[in-house]
Amino acid sequence: MFELAHEGEDVAKDLATQYDLLKDKVLATETRILLSGETDHSNAILTIHAGAGGTEACDWAEMLLRMYIRWAERQGFHAELVEFSVGEETGYKSATVEITGEYAFGLAKSEVGVHRLVRLSPFDALKKRHTSFASVFVIPEIDDNIAVDIREEDLKIDTYRSGGAGGQHVNTTDSAVRITHLPTGLIAQCQNERSQHKNRSTALKILRARIYEYELAKKQAVSRKVEDAKMGINFGSQIRSYVLHPYRLVKDVRTKVEVGDADSVLDGNIDPFIRAYLLSLRSGTAPAE
Repeated sequence: MFELAHEGEDVAKDLATQYDLLKDKVLATETRILLSGETDHSNAILTIHAGAGGTEACDWAEMLLRMYIRWAERQGFHAELVEFSVGEETGYKSATVEITGEYAFGLAKSEVGVHRLVRLSPFDALKKRHTSFASVFVIPEIDDNIAVDIREEDLKIDTYRSGGAGGQHVNTTDSAVRITHLPTGLIAQCQNERSQHKNRSTALKILRARIYEYELAKKQAVSRKVEDAKMGINFGSQIRSYVLHPYRLVKDVRTKVEVGDADSVLDGNIDPFIRAYLLSLRSGTAPAE
């Protein structure tokens, strides 16, 4: 490029493009180097729960769901909604998405915690400012190399009719499956497929991952069930704030990283937050688990 420039060619645009591509590649490689945990390479099972606040919180949960699906697409991962509970007016009370791709869990684990949104409410006739909360929890999908003992007699399996906002999410048969692990009380369900057999298989996979995390938490003497988000879904417990009014800014409470382009973040550009969190883990500056 410099030789061409010396000969009088205008290479500035091409040089800038190549630089940006190389920088993105280096940053992505550096991020992957930080992932050395036993399950970091695994697929991820990400669950979002709306906090208190009814319609506002359910809408925020749906915005987060879209953000993570868009992030997965940017990473070249496959994201599939496997279970959900719709809000009374809009959005989701809860939703679980399976993210398939190498190191999906290692990257997504940085999102565990409470996410706070501040905006002018589209549901308030007076257009007042509202604060909404939603919690995110991520567990690794457990591969066959890790033994998780599940006895058939310990399972309660229920089938029900899948429901949703319409279209492909509504079934006319009892194909949705809910599996309860009686010894632990852990529950997994799937309602995405029209086939009851496929939904059962996916629910078992999610239950297996949750039992693994539950047993791991017991070994680490963590006094909580695996679905708990470690903290209440309310003010003061958030890991990240998304402010859309009176200014636009997304700030990570743990690493102090700020991004002014809130729309880009909500469209899936959360890599700066993930990278900063992983770096803080390596340097020992991340909050204690």
